[in-house]
Amino acid sequence: MHDDARSPDARPRGRALSADCPSRRLLGDITSKWGVLVLVSLHGGPRRWSELLRGIGGISEKMLAQTLRTLEGDGIVLREARPVVPPHVEYRLTDAGREVTDLLLPLLNWAETHVPLVVGEDGTPAGAR
Repeated sequence: MHDDARSPDARPRGRALSADCPSRRLLGDITSKWGVLVLVSLHGGPRRWSELLRGIGGISEKMLAQTLRTLEGDGIVLREARPVVPPHVEYRLTDAGREVTDLLLPLLNWAETHVPLVVGEDGTPAGAR
């Protein structure tokens, strides 16, 4: 494989295995527990904050707000606020967000189909058997 730090379209690329590579922060934001779930939730189309909160089991209001801000700052999620009363805010994936979520969906599918690796049929952790 070619060891050039630039992709074919000449955009700079990182070297994620390097301790000082800024791509690690982006990778961490995307693959965090809540980051993955927020992105997958938005894959079906724009969602309001309350829809995301109800749809992502176990996420707190604080973590949802923090995750959305982080992903918005990364350019992966777009926040659209309409100037109406009461406020109407929707979140949607950007083109980059759709691209990375398309890559995450097979990983999520793999995890869902391989649950028996970590949890037995009786619900006990695999290591406890």
